[in-house]
Amino acid sequence: MKKIIVTLLTACVGGAVAIGAYKLMENQQVNGLSLDEKQKLYFANNPANITSSVGAVDFVQAAAAVTPAVVHINTTYEGQSSTRQGGSQQEMGDLFDQFFGAPQMRSRAPVMASGSGVIISDDGYIVTNNHVVEDATKIEVVLTDKRSFEGKVIGRDANTDLALIKVSATNLPIVKLGNSDNVQVGEWVLAVGYPLALESTVTAGIVSAKGRSIGILDQPRPQQFNNRNGSEPQQRTAIESFIQTDAAINRGNSGGALVNANGELVGINAAIASQSGTYEGYGFAIPINLAKKVLDDFKEFGAVKRGVIGVSFRDLNASAAKELGIEQINGLYVNDVAPGSGAASAGLKQGDIITKVENTTIYASSDLQERVGRLRPGDKIQLTYLRNGKPFNASVTLKDVESVKFAGNTAAGRSSAEIYSKLGAGFSPLTAAQKQRYRISSGVIVSEVRSGGIFDDVEIPKGAIITQINGKDVNSREEINTALGVTDQTVTIKGIADGGSFRVTVPIQ
Repeated sequence: MKKIIVTLLTACVGGAVAIGAYKLMENQQVNGLSLDEKQKLYFANNPANITSSVGAVDFVQAAAAVTPAVVHINTTYEGQSSTRQGGSQQEMGDLFDQFFGAPQMRSRAPVMASGSGVIISDDGYIVTNNHVVEDATKIEVVLTDKRSFEGKVIGRDANTDLALIKVSATNLPIVKLGNSDNVQVGEWVLAVGYPLALESTVTAGIVSAKGRSIGILDQPRPQQFNNRNGSEPQQRTAIESFIQTDAAINRGNSGGALVNANGELVGINAAIASQSGTYEGYGFAIPINLAKKVLDDFKEFGAVKRGVIGVSFRDLNASAAKELGIEQINGLYVNDVAPGSGAASAGLKQGDIITKVENTTIYASSDLQERVGRLRPGDKIQLTYLRNGKPFNASVTLKDVESVKFAGNTAAGRSSAEIYSKLGAGFSPLTAAQKQRYRISSGVIVSEVRSGGIFDDVEIPKGAIITQINGKDVNSREEINTALGVTDQTVTIKGIADGGSFRVTVPIQ
Protein backbone atom coordinates (compact mmCIF):
# COMPACT_ATOMS: atom_id res chain seq x y z
CA MET A 1 0.00 0.00 0.00
CA LYS A 2 2.83 2.37 0.95
CA LYS A 3 4.50 1.61 -2.34
CA ILE A 4 1.34 2.53 -4.24
CA ILE A 5 0.99 5.85 -2.34
CA VAL A 6 4.68 6.70 -2.92
CA THR A 7 4.27 5.88 -6.61
CA LEU A 8 1.19 8.11 -6.86
CA LEU A 9 2.96 11.00 -5.09
CA THR A 10 5.97 10.61 -7.36
CA ALA A 11 3.72 10.65 -10.39
CA CYS A 12 1.90 13.79 -9.18
CA VAL A 13 5.13 15.64 -8.41
CA GLY A 14 6.61 14.58 -11.73
CA GLY A 15 3.47 15.71 -13.53
CA ALA A 16 3.52 19.09 -11.77
CA VAL A 17 7.18 19.59 -12.67
CA ALA A 18 6.47 18.66 -16.26
CA ILE A 19 3.52 21.04 -16.45
CA GLY A 20 5.55 23.81 -14.85
CA ALA A 21 8.40 23.28 -17.28
CA TYR A 22 5.95 23.24 -20.19
CA LYS A 23 4.38 26.49 -19.04
CA LEU A 24 7.81 28.10 -18.67
CA MET A 25 8.77 27.01 -22.19
CA GLU A 26 5.37 28.17 -23.47
CA ASN A 27 5.82 31.64 -21.91
CA GLN A 28 9.33 31.93 -23.34
CA GLN A 29 8.05 30.97 -26.77
CA VAL A 30 5.19 33.50 -26.57
CA ASN A 31 7.55 36.29 -25.50
CA GLY A 32 9.71 35.54 -28.53
CA LEU A 33 6.86 35.89 -31.01
CA SER A 34 6.48 38.92 -33.24
CA LEU A 35 3.53 41.22 -32.59
CA ASP A 36 1.78 39.85 -35.68
CA GLU A 37 2.27 36.26 -34.43
CA LYS A 38 0.98 37.23 -30.98
CA GLN A 39 -2.11 38.62 -32.70
CA LYS A 40 -2.75 35.34 -34.51
CA LEU A 41 -2.30 33.36 -31.27
CA TYR A 42 -4.62 35.69 -29.37
CA PHE A 43 -7.46 35.56 -31.88
CA ALA A 44 -7.05 31.80 -32.34
CA ASN A 45 -7.88 31.48 -28.63
CA ASN A 46 -10.37 34.38 -28.58
CA PRO A 47 -12.32 34.26 -31.85
CA ALA A 48 -14.22 37.45 -32.63
CA ASN A 49 -17.67 36.90 -34.09
CA ILE A 50 -17.96 40.14 -36.06
CA THR A 51 -20.10 40.26 -39.17
CA SER A 52 -19.10 42.76 -41.86
CA SER A 53 -21.41 45.76 -41.88
CA VAL A 54 -20.62 46.69 -45.47
CA GLY A 55 -23.99 47.19 -47.13
CA ALA A 56 -25.90 47.26 -43.84
CA VAL A 57 -24.04 50.38 -42.58
CA ASP A 58 -24.18 49.16 -38.99
CA PHE A 59 -20.96 49.71 -37.07
CA VAL A 60 -22.18 48.63 -33.64
CA GLN A 61 -20.21 45.36 -33.52
CA ALA A 62 -17.02 46.88 -34.91
CA ALA A 63 -17.16 49.80 -32.48
CA ALA A 64 -17.85 47.48 -29.54
CA ALA A 65 -14.90 45.28 -30.46
CA VAL A 66 -12.42 48.13 -30.94
CA THR A 67 -13.30 50.79 -28.35
CA PRO A 68 -12.02 48.95 -25.23
CA ALA A 69 -8.57 48.61 -26.82
CA VAL A 70 -8.13 52.27 -27.84
CA VAL A 71 -6.50 54.13 -24.97
CA HIS A 72 -6.07 57.71 -23.82
CA ILE A 73 -2.41 58.77 -23.57
CA ASN A 74 -1.51 61.67 -21.27
CA THR A 75 2.04 63.00 -21.50
CA THR A 76 3.94 65.27 -19.11
CA TYR A 77 6.85 67.56 -19.94
CA GLU A 78 8.80 68.64 -16.89
CA GLY A 79 10.41 72.06 -16.48
CA GLN A 80 10.22 73.30 -20.08
CA SER A 81 10.37 76.97 -20.98
CA SER A 82 9.67 76.87 -24.71
CA THR A 83 6.35 77.90 -26.22
CA ARG A 84 4.15 75.15 -27.58
CA GLN A 85 0.66 76.09 -28.69
CA GLY A 86 -1.96 75.56 -31.35
CA GLY A 87 -2.29 77.69 -34.48
CA SER A 88 -3.29 77.73 -38.11
CA GLN A 89 -2.68 74.63 -40.20
CA GLN A 90 -0.78 76.91 -42.56
CA GLU A 91 1.89 77.88 -40.05
CA MET A 92 5.15 75.95 -40.16
CA GLY A 93 6.31 73.83 -37.28
CA ASP A 94 2.95 73.45 -35.55
CA LEU A 95 1.06 71.02 -37.74
CA PHE A 96 1.16 68.26 -35.14
CA ASP A 97 0.84 70.53 -32.12
CA GLN A 98 -2.24 72.39 -33.29
CA PHE A 99 -4.08 69.19 -34.28
CA PHE A 100 -3.37 67.08 -31.27
CA GLY A 101 -3.83 69.43 -28.38
CA ALA A 102 -0.27 70.24 -27.34
CA PRO A 103 -0.39 72.89 -24.62
CA GLN A 104 1.01 76.38 -24.51
CA MET A 105 4.13 76.43 -22.37
CA ARG A 106 5.68 79.63 -21.03
CA SER A 107 7.02 78.57 -17.66
CA ARG A 108 9.16 75.79 -16.26
CA ALA A 109 6.19 74.23 -14.46
CA PRO A 110 5.14 70.72 -15.60
CA VAL A 111 2.71 70.79 -18.53
CA MET A 112 0.61 68.09 -20.16
CA ALA A 113 -0.59 67.04 -23.59
CA SER A 114 -2.70 64.11 -24.75
CA GLY A 115 -3.36 61.74 -27.61
CA SER A 116 -4.57 58.23 -28.30
CA GLY A 117 -3.09 54.76 -28.71
CA VAL A 118 -4.11 51.25 -29.76
CA ILE A 119 -3.40 48.07 -27.76
CA ILE A 120 -2.13 45.42 -30.19
CA SER A 121 -0.86 42.77 -27.75
CA ASP A 122 -2.62 41.57 -24.62
CA ASP A 123 0.62 41.85 -22.62
CA GLY A 124 0.67 45.63 -22.97
CA TYR A 125 2.19 46.73 -26.30
CA ILE A 126 0.53 49.89 -27.60
CA VAL A 127 1.04 51.68 -30.92
CA THR A 128 0.72 55.47 -31.12
CA ASN A 129 2.33 58.37 -32.99
CA ASN A 130 5.90 59.46 -32.41
CA HIS A 131 4.81 63.04 -31.84
CA VAL A 132 2.46 61.97 -29.03
CA VAL A 133 5.27 60.64 -26.83
CA GLU A 134 8.34 62.41 -28.23
CA ASP A 135 10.42 63.92 -25.39
CA ALA A 136 7.74 63.23 -22.77
CA THR A 137 9.09 62.80 -19.23
CA LYS A 138 6.04 60.80 -18.14
CA ILE A 139 3.47 58.78 -20.09
CA GLU A 140 0.14 57.78 -18.57
CA VAL A 141 -2.09 55.27 -20.36
CA VAL A 142 -5.78 55.26 -19.38
CA LEU A 143 -8.13 52.51 -20.54
CA THR A 144 -11.86 52.88 -21.16
CA ASP A 145 -12.52 51.07 -17.86
CA LYS A 146 -10.53 53.87 -16.07
CA ARG A 147 -7.52 51.72 -15.22
CA SER A 148 -4.31 53.71 -15.46
CA PHE A 149 -0.76 52.51 -16.22
CA GLU A 150 2.60 54.15 -16.71
CA GLY A 151 3.91 53.72 -20.23
CA LYS A 152 7.49 53.13 -21.33
CA VAL A 153 8.78 53.98 -24.82
CA ILE A 154 10.09 50.87 -26.57
CA GLY A 155 10.91 52.68 -29.80
CA ARG A 156 9.90 55.66 -31.86
CA ASP A 157 10.51 56.83 -35.43
CA ALA A 158 10.06 60.38 -36.72
CA ASN A 159 10.23 59.22 -40.34
CA THR A 160 6.97 57.25 -40.10
CA ASP A 161 5.57 59.09 -37.04
CA LEU A 162 5.15 55.80 -35.22
CA ALA A 163 5.98 54.81 -31.66
CA LEU A 164 5.61 51.63 -29.61
CA ILE A 165 5.05 51.90 -25.87
CA LYS A 166 4.60 49.22 -23.22
CA VAL A 167 2.59 49.00 -20.00
CA SER A 168 2.98 46.35 -17.31
CA ALA A 169 -0.33 44.54 -17.61
CA THR A 170 -1.77 41.27 -18.90
CA ASN A 171 -5.02 40.05 -20.41
CA LEU A 172 -5.70 43.42 -22.04
CA PRO A 173 -8.25 43.82 -24.85
CA ILE A 174 -6.61 44.26 -28.24
CA VAL A 175 -7.54 45.38 -31.75
CA LYS A 176 -7.06 42.87 -34.55
CA LEU A 177 -4.53 43.93 -37.18
CA GLY A 178 -6.01 44.12 -40.67
CA ASN A 179 -4.48 44.35 -44.14
CA SER A 180 -4.19 47.91 -45.41
CA ASP A 181 -3.36 46.67 -48.92
CA ASN A 182 -6.94 45.42 -49.15
CA VAL A 183 -8.45 48.79 -48.19
CA GLN A 184 -10.38 50.28 -51.10
CA VAL A 185 -11.37 53.83 -51.93
CA GLY A 186 -15.04 54.24 -50.98
CA GLU A 187 -14.85 51.66 -48.17
CA TRP A 188 -16.44 52.50 -44.82
CA VAL A 189 -14.03 53.05 -41.92
CA LEU A 190 -14.26 54.10 -38.27
CA ALA A 191 -11.93 56.49 -36.43
CA VAL A 192 -11.64 55.77 -32.69
CA GLY A 193 -9.81 58.01 -30.23
CA TYR A 194 -9.98 60.75 -27.62
CA PRO A 195 -10.55 64.07 -29.45
CA LEU A 196 -10.92 67.53 -27.92
CA ALA A 197 -10.48 66.29 -24.32
CA LEU A 198 -13.53 64.04 -24.71
CA GLU A 199 -13.79 60.42 -23.61
CA SER A 200 -13.60 57.58 -26.14
CA THR A 201 -15.24 58.71 -29.39
CA VAL A 202 -16.17 56.83 -32.57
CA THR A 203 -16.77 58.52 -35.94
CA ALA A 204 -17.44 57.05 -39.37
CA GLY A 205 -16.51 57.95 -42.93
CA ILE A 206 -15.09 56.47 -46.08
CA VAL A 207 -11.62 56.01 -47.49
CA SER A 208 -11.30 58.90 -49.93
CA ALA A 209 -7.78 58.15 -51.25
CA LYS A 210 -4.70 55.98 -50.69
CA GLY A 211 -0.98 56.62 -50.98
CA ARG A 212 -1.26 60.30 -50.06
CA SER A 213 1.93 62.28 -49.41
CA ILE A 214 1.27 65.65 -47.76
CA GLY A 215 4.76 66.68 -46.63
CA ILE A 216 3.86 66.88 -42.95
CA LEU A 217 6.59 64.51 -41.73
CA ASP A 218 9.19 66.67 -43.48
CA GLN A 219 8.04 69.84 -41.72
CA PRO A 220 10.80 71.51 -39.69
CA ARG A 221 9.66 71.39 -36.08
CA PRO A 222 11.03 73.51 -33.26
CA GLN A 223 13.41 71.71 -30.90
CA GLN A 224 11.06 72.41 -28.02
CA PHE A 225 12.08 69.64 -25.67
CA ASN A 226 15.33 68.03 -24.65
CA ASN A 227 15.50 64.38 -25.62
CA ARG A 228 14.42 62.48 -22.51
CA ASN A 229 14.19 58.86 -23.60
CA GLY A 230 17.85 58.32 -24.41
CA SER A 231 17.53 58.19 -28.20
CA GLU A 232 19.63 60.30 -30.51
CA PRO A 233 18.11 62.94 -32.82
CA GLN A 234 16.76 61.02 -35.79
CA GLN A 235 17.63 61.45 -39.45
CA ARG A 236 14.64 62.65 -41.46
CA THR A 237 13.92 60.37 -44.41
CA ALA A 238 10.17 60.54 -44.17
CA ILE A 239 7.90 57.84 -45.57
CA GLU A 240 4.41 59.12 -46.35
CA SER A 241 1.76 56.96 -47.96
CA PHE A 242 -1.32 57.93 -45.95
CA ILE A 243 -4.81 56.51 -46.13
CA GLN A 244 -7.05 59.56 -46.55
CA THR A 245 -10.49 59.50 -44.93
CA ASP A 246 -13.35 61.84 -44.19
CA ALA A 247 -14.12 60.20 -40.83
CA ALA A 248 -14.12 63.11 -38.35
CA ILE A 249 -10.86 63.34 -36.37
CA ASN A 250 -9.64 66.23 -34.25
CA ARG A 251 -7.05 67.20 -31.66
CA GLY A 252 -6.44 64.22 -29.41
CA ASN A 253 -7.16 61.61 -32.10
CA SER A 254 -3.43 61.34 -32.73
CA GLY A 255 -2.32 57.70 -32.53
CA GLY A 256 -5.88 56.41 -32.51
CA ALA A 257 -7.38 53.64 -34.61
CA LEU A 258 -8.69 53.66 -38.15
CA VAL A 259 -10.61 50.38 -38.53
CA ASN A 260 -12.67 48.76 -41.24
CA ALA A 261 -16.24 47.56 -40.88
CA ASN A 262 -14.96 44.22 -39.54
CA GLY A 263 -13.26 45.96 -36.63
CA GLU A 264 -9.77 45.36 -38.04
CA LEU A 265 -7.04 47.97 -37.61
CA VAL A 266 -6.05 49.31 -41.04
CA GLY A 267 -4.37 52.58 -40.04
CA ILE A 268 -3.06 54.81 -37.24
CA ASN A 269 -4.56 58.30 -37.40
CA ALA A 270 -1.79 60.87 -37.80
CA ALA A 271 -2.85 64.20 -39.34
CA ILE A 272 -5.55 66.40 -40.82
CA ALA A 273 -5.67 69.00 -43.58
CA SER A 274 -7.33 72.05 -42.11
CA GLN A 275 -7.27 75.84 -42.31
CA SER A 276 -8.59 76.15 -38.76
CA GLY A 277 -6.76 73.35 -36.95
CA THR A 278 -9.99 71.36 -36.47
CA TYR A 279 -11.84 68.87 -38.65
CA GLU A 280 -12.67 70.09 -42.16
CA GLY A 281 -13.15 66.81 -43.96
CA TYR A 282 -9.71 65.32 -44.55
CA GLY A 283 -7.85 63.01 -42.21
CA PHE A 284 -4.75 60.89 -42.79
CA ALA A 285 -3.72 57.54 -41.31
CA ILE A 286 -0.50 55.53 -41.48
CA PRO A 287 -1.17 52.16 -43.23
CA ILE A 288 -0.98 49.28 -40.78
CA ASN A 289 1.08 47.15 -43.19
CA LEU A 290 3.88 49.72 -42.93
CA ALA A 291 3.36 50.00 -39.19
CA LYS A 292 3.65 46.22 -38.62
CA LYS A 293 7.25 46.14 -39.78
CA VAL A 294 8.23 49.29 -37.88
CA LEU A 295 6.61 48.04 -34.65
CA ASP A 296 8.31 44.65 -34.86
CA ASP A 297 11.63 46.46 -35.37
CA PHE A 298 10.94 48.44 -32.20
CA LYS A 299 10.15 45.27 -30.27
CA GLU A 300 13.17 43.35 -31.53
CA PHE A 301 15.82 46.06 -31.93
CA GLY A 302 14.46 49.17 -30.20
CA ALA A 303 14.86 51.14 -33.44
CA VAL A 304 13.90 50.88 -37.11
CA LYS A 305 16.12 48.85 -39.41
CA ARG A 306 15.72 50.80 -42.64
CA GLY A 307 16.93 49.60 -46.02
CA VAL A 308 17.27 51.66 -49.19
CA ILE A 309 17.44 50.91 -52.90
CA GLY A 310 20.13 53.51 -53.55
CA VAL A 311 18.59 55.82 -56.14
CA SER A 312 17.60 59.46 -56.13
CA PHE A 313 14.57 60.22 -58.26
CA ARG A 314 11.85 62.67 -59.16
CA ASP A 315 8.15 62.01 -59.66
CA LEU A 316 6.99 62.11 -63.26
CA ASN A 317 3.98 64.01 -64.56
CA ALA A 318 3.16 65.75 -67.83
CA SER A 319 5.22 68.82 -66.93
CA ALA A 320 8.28 66.84 -65.79
CA ALA A 321 8.09 64.58 -68.85
CA LYS A 322 8.08 67.60 -71.15
CA GLU A 323 11.03 69.11 -69.32
CA LEU A 324 13.01 65.86 -69.55
CA GLY A 325 12.04 65.27 -73.19
CA ILE A 326 10.34 61.92 -72.54
CA GLU A 327 6.86 60.55 -73.15
CA GLN A 328 6.40 58.57 -69.92
CA ILE A 329 4.26 60.54 -67.45
CA ASN A 330 3.96 57.95 -64.67
CA GLY A 331 6.75 56.51 -62.58
CA LEU A 332 10.00 57.74 -61.04
CA TYR A 333 12.82 59.21 -63.12
CA VAL A 334 16.20 58.07 -61.77
CA ASN A 335 18.45 61.10 -61.21
CA ASP A 336 21.39 59.16 -59.83
CA VAL A 337 22.43 55.71 -58.56
CA ALA A 338 24.66 55.37 -55.49
CA PRO A 339 27.84 53.34 -56.14
CA GLY A 340 27.78 49.98 -54.39
CA SER A 341 24.07 50.19 -53.69
CA GLY A 342 21.54 47.47 -54.41
CA ALA A 343 20.28 49.47 -57.40
CA ALA A 344 23.80 49.73 -58.84
CA SER A 345 24.37 45.99 -58.40
CA ALA A 346 21.04 45.29 -60.14
CA GLY A 347 22.09 47.41 -63.12
CA LEU A 348 19.90 50.50 -62.75
CA LYS A 349 21.32 53.69 -64.29
CA GLN A 350 20.66 57.41 -64.39
CA GLY A 351 17.79 58.11 -66.80
CA ASP A 352 15.93 54.86 -66.13
CA ILE A 353 12.25 55.18 -65.22
CA ILE A 354 10.98 52.94 -62.42
CA THR A 355 7.39 52.02 -63.31
CA LYS A 356 6.45 49.15 -60.98
CA VAL A 357 7.32 47.83 -57.53
CA GLU A 358 6.40 44.20 -56.80
CA ASN A 359 4.35 44.29 -60.03
CA THR A 360 2.27 47.23 -58.76
CA THR A 361 2.22 50.36 -60.92
CA ILE A 362 3.95 53.40 -59.43
CA TYR A 363 2.02 56.66 -59.72
CA ALA A 364 3.92 58.60 -57.04
CA SER A 365 7.05 58.25 -54.92
CA SER A 366 4.93 57.16 -51.96
CA ASP A 367 4.05 53.95 -53.83
CA LEU A 368 7.72 52.93 -53.80
CA GLN A 369 8.73 54.37 -50.43
CA GLU A 370 5.95 52.63 -48.52
CA ARG A 371 6.85 49.25 -50.02
CA VAL A 372 10.54 49.72 -49.24
CA GLY A 373 9.62 50.92 -45.75
CA ARG A 374 8.20 47.47 -44.96
CA LEU A 375 11.55 45.78 -45.57
CA ARG A 376 14.94 45.54 -43.83
CA PRO A 377 18.50 45.65 -45.13
CA GLY A 378 19.23 42.38 -46.92
CA ASP A 379 15.65 41.95 -48.14
CA LYS A 380 14.98 41.91 -51.90
CA ILE A 381 12.44 43.99 -53.80
CA GLN A 382 11.29 43.53 -57.39
CA LEU A 383 11.33 46.57 -59.67
CA THR A 384 10.24 47.11 -63.26
CA TYR A 385 11.89 49.97 -65.13
CA LEU A 386 12.09 51.44 -68.61
CA ARG A 387 15.34 52.12 -70.46
CA ASN A 388 15.08 53.67 -73.90
CA GLY A 389 11.41 52.74 -73.85
CA LYS A 390 12.02 49.03 -73.22
CA PRO A 391 10.89 47.33 -69.97
CA PHE A 392 13.33 45.49 -67.72
CA ASN A 393 12.97 43.70 -64.39
CA ALA A 394 15.43 43.82 -61.50
CA SER A 395 15.67 42.17 -58.11
CA VAL A 396 17.25 44.78 -55.83
CA THR A 397 18.82 43.89 -52.48
CA LEU A 398 18.32 46.67 -49.94
CA LYS A 399 21.35 48.11 -48.17
CA ASP A 400 21.49 49.83 -44.79
CA VAL A 401 20.66 53.51 -45.17
CA GLU A 402 23.91 54.54 -43.47
CA SER A 403 26.05 52.57 -45.95
CA VAL A 404 24.65 54.15 -49.11
CA LYS A 405 26.40 57.34 -50.24
CA PHE A 406 26.04 59.08 -53.57
CA ALA A 407 29.20 59.93 -55.48
CA GLY A 408 30.07 63.62 -55.43
CA ASN A 409 28.62 66.19 -53.14
CA THR A 410 26.84 68.31 -55.69
CA ALA A 411 24.82 67.86 -58.84
CA ALA A 412 27.01 66.97 -61.83
CA GLY A 413 30.10 68.08 -59.89
CA ARG A 414 28.94 71.69 -59.53
CA SER A 415 30.13 73.68 -56.54
CA SER A 416 27.65 74.84 -53.92
CA ALA A 417 28.53 78.44 -54.87
CA GLU A 418 27.46 77.76 -58.46
CA ILE A 419 24.19 76.21 -57.30
CA TYR A 420 23.65 79.12 -54.90
CA SER A 421 23.94 81.47 -57.87
CA LYS A 422 21.36 79.43 -59.79
CA LEU A 423 18.85 79.98 -56.99
CA GLY A 424 18.59 83.57 -58.15
CA ALA A 425 17.76 84.94 -54.73
CA GLY A 426 19.18 86.96 -51.87
CA PHE A 427 18.61 86.16 -48.20
CA SER A 428 18.59 87.93 -44.86
CA PRO A 429 18.62 86.31 -41.40
CA LEU A 430 15.36 86.18 -39.43
CA THR A 431 15.18 88.08 -36.19
CA ALA A 432 14.28 86.33 -32.94
CA ALA A 433 10.93 88.12 -32.99
CA GLN A 434 10.16 86.83 -36.50
CA LYS A 435 11.03 83.26 -35.51
CA GLN A 436 8.78 83.57 -32.46
CA ARG A 437 5.95 84.97 -34.61
CA TYR A 438 6.06 81.99 -36.98
CA ARG A 439 6.99 79.56 -34.21
CA ILE A 440 10.01 78.23 -36.08
CA SER A 441 13.54 77.55 -34.90
CA SER A 442 15.34 78.30 -38.15
CA GLY A 443 14.87 80.34 -41.30
CA VAL A 444 16.00 83.13 -43.62
CA ILE A 445 13.85 85.68 -45.41
CA VAL A 446 14.02 86.08 -49.19
CA SER A 447 15.24 89.65 -49.72
CA GLU A 448 15.61 89.48 -53.51
CA VAL A 449 14.37 87.36 -56.41
CA ARG A 450 16.21 87.67 -59.74
CA SER A 451 14.61 86.97 -63.11
CA GLY A 452 15.47 83.59 -64.61
CA GLY A 453 16.62 81.96 -61.36
CA ILE A 454 15.15 78.91 -59.66
CA PHE A 455 13.14 80.99 -57.19
CA ASP A 456 11.64 82.98 -60.08
CA ASP A 457 10.83 79.82 -62.03
CA VAL A 458 8.99 78.16 -59.13
CA GLU A 459 7.42 81.47 -58.02
CA ILE A 460 8.90 81.72 -54.53
CA PRO A 461 8.28 85.43 -53.83
CA LYS A 462 10.33 88.11 -52.15
CA GLY A 463 9.40 88.09 -48.45
CA ALA A 464 9.01 84.30 -48.30
CA ILE A 465 10.70 82.48 -45.41
CA ILE A 466 13.01 79.56 -46.22
CA THR A 467 13.32 77.16 -43.28
CA GLN A 468 15.12 74.19 -44.83
CA ILE A 469 17.15 73.31 -47.90
CA ASN A 470 17.80 69.65 -48.67
CA GLY A 471 16.47 68.70 -45.24
CA LYS A 472 18.89 70.97 -43.36
CA ASP A 473 17.86 73.97 -41.25
CA VAL A 474 19.19 77.25 -42.66
CA ASN A 475 19.79 80.52 -40.77
CA SER A 476 22.46 82.20 -42.91
CA ARG A 477 24.11 82.19 -46.33
CA GLU A 478 26.86 79.95 -44.92
CA GLU A 479 24.30 77.37 -43.83
CA ILE A 480 22.59 77.60 -47.23
CA ASN A 481 25.92 76.83 -48.92
CA THR A 482 26.44 73.88 -46.58
CA ALA A 483 22.96 72.54 -47.36
CA LEU A 484 23.56 72.92 -51.10
CA GLY A 485 26.76 70.89 -50.67
CA VAL A 486 24.70 67.71 -50.32
CA THR A 487 22.64 68.41 -53.44
CA ASP A 488 22.16 65.42 -55.72
CA GLN A 489 20.86 66.85 -59.02
CA THR A 490 17.84 68.32 -57.25
CA VAL A 491 17.27 70.92 -54.55
CA THR A 492 14.43 70.62 -52.06
CA ILE A 493 13.28 73.93 -50.55
CA LYS A 494 10.81 74.25 -47.67
CA GLY A 495 9.36 77.40 -46.26
CA ILE A 496 6.44 79.77 -45.71
CA ALA A 497 4.83 82.09 -48.25
CA ASP A 498 1.49 83.88 -48.43
CA GLY A 499 0.49 82.50 -45.03
CA GLY A 500 0.99 78.85 -45.98
CA SER A 501 3.79 76.31 -45.97
CA PHE A 502 5.33 74.96 -49.15
CA ARG A 503 7.82 72.32 -50.26
CA VAL A 504 9.30 72.20 -53.75
CA THR A 505 11.91 69.97 -55.34
CA VAL A 506 13.60 71.31 -58.49
CA PRO A 507 16.28 69.80 -60.76
CA ILE A 508 19.67 71.48 -61.17
CA GLN A 509 20.35 71.85 -64.88
